[in-house]
Amino acid sequence: METQKTHIYFVPGLAASPEIFEFLQFPEDKFELHFLEWLIPLSAHEPIEAYAKRMSGLVLEENPVLIGVSFGGIMVQEMSKHLQPKKTIIISSVKSRIELSKSLKFIQKLKIYKLFPSKMIENIEIFSFLAVGETFKTRLKLYKKYFTVRDRKYLNWSIYNVLHWQQTKPIENILHIHGTADAIFSFKYIKGCIPIENGTHIMVISKAKTISKIISDSLK
Repeated sequence: METQKTHIYFVPGLAASPEIFEFLQFPEDKFELHFLEWLIPLSAHEPIEAYAKRMSGLVLEENPVLIGVSFGGIMVQEMSKHLQPKKTIIISSVKSRIELSKSLKFIQKLKIYKLFPSKMIENIEIFSFLAVGETFKTRLKLYKKYFTVRDRKYLNWSIYNVLHWQQTKPIENILHIHGTADAIFSFKYIKGCIPIENGTHIMVISKAKTISKIISDSLK
């Protein structure tokens, strides 16, 4: 008798494509993987709750596992309120606005995010000539490969909703995997997570093997 597979739906980080999950590996006989792409907001003021409901419409199976990275982690938590997931797993993300760093709260309070050069990101190729150092070249290569959603309406909407997310306490049945060297969502503000030593904000790429094992073990 064939064992029923667990369906996993992945939501990438802000502006990222599903390719960011390419190094995660799971037993094919146990899991069916689905990779969601970002929708373009209907307007600059579309509530995150309404957007999450639209994203939830892309989930076709009952009781799936939802996995999100960074802003995708925020999104799967919002989606879980419209679905009945078996488990919600977030990577390099936050469980509530309380886990945002003081610097991010400062940016939100002073509305510095409005100065964010979304136009520059939309046309990242024009900065290729600045990649003089090997580290920067590597980062630019990664950026051009994985961060492909450059619609300005989407970028501005996403940044606003990261900084203005209103959730004040963690949802139930959530697993949080977080790197100790995360430069976006500082580890010192994160509570109740599985720590990944020296894991950065893009550890879903650099520490995929470790993360894959944690996820697989949590779903046994």
